[in-house]
Amino acid sequence: MSKAPDLSMEIAGLKLKNPVLVASGTFGFGMEYCDYFNPSVLGGIMTKGITLEPRPGNPPPRLCETPAGLLNSIGLENPGVDDFLASYLPVMKEKFSTAIIVNIAGSTVEQYAEVSSKLDGVEGIDALEVNISCPNVKEGGMAFGATAQSAAQVVAAIRNETSLPLIVKLSPNVTDIVEIAQAVVDAGADALSLINTLLGMAIDIEKEKPVLGNVFGGLSGPAVKPVAVRAVWQVSQSVDVPVIGMGGITGAEDALEFFMAGASAVAIGTGNFTDPLTAVKTLSGIEEYLTEKGYASIKELIGKAWKGS
Repeated sequence: MSKAPDLSMEIAGLKLKNPVLVASGTFGFGMEYCDYFNPSVLGGIMTKGITLEPRPGNPPPRLCETPAGLLNSIGLENPGVDDFLASYLPVMKEKFSTAIIVNIAGSTVEQYAEVSSKLDGVEGIDALEVNISCPNVKEGGMAFGATAQSAAQVVAAIRNETSLPLIVKLSPNVTDIVEIAQAVVDAGADALSLINTLLGMAIDIEKEKPVLGNVFGGLSGPAVKPVAVRAVWQVSQSVDVPVIGMGGITGAEDALEFFMAGASAVAIGTGNFTDPLTAVKTLSGIEEYLTEKGYASIKELIGKAWKGS
């Protein structure tokens, strides 16, 4: 009987039992999925975005289905960092034996830095994922990730406040994602995750007004996968840190594309809404593929499409 392929992966010093994660904002704090499966089987959980103060989120409606995806405008609704540490993290630590990656967000550089400081050194937190798609209120609402300079500024501020592995989540709503990737790595990012959602909107033709209460929302789901695979392909060849690929993954075939494009791990987001077992099925499918093709390790697939045989 052949030996099972090695699915373990190390990203920025963070040892994962396997490379299948669940993306921030689609998995809550993990407890919501316990009726379907034990999230401990996954490589890690990326939490809902955490800000310095509690946020009520955007006005409804917040969700809108599209032909091949989902528009969301949740608005970073979350309990705030203090309540997360007091009420949510202890439950996660007790229930889950997998990596806990806390996604953080802010409206100013100072907010990012303060949240990072509060999370640094806390037992049970294995890494931070930085959402730089947030609007910078000091710059008139332009997203931090819109320019290399502002993206690097926020990453450098966080790096000064934490020794945790730092994963920076890149926005596709930019002119040159490679330039921004290189800038945040130079500023202290240990890994990158991409992509975040694409900016979009929908109009209700009967009501003759935008569907979403906040007008614009983030497009996710199968429609964005080709954009995400392209971004991973470009970025993974331009930086010397691991890349976590996400965007439209609904099964193992999608995930395998990301590995071959250069990702060291993948995260499943909107797919969790269509089938809460998507991550588990994806993990199983990856293992089956590796076994069938005779690969000893998932590491052999990383960048296969551009590295060649």
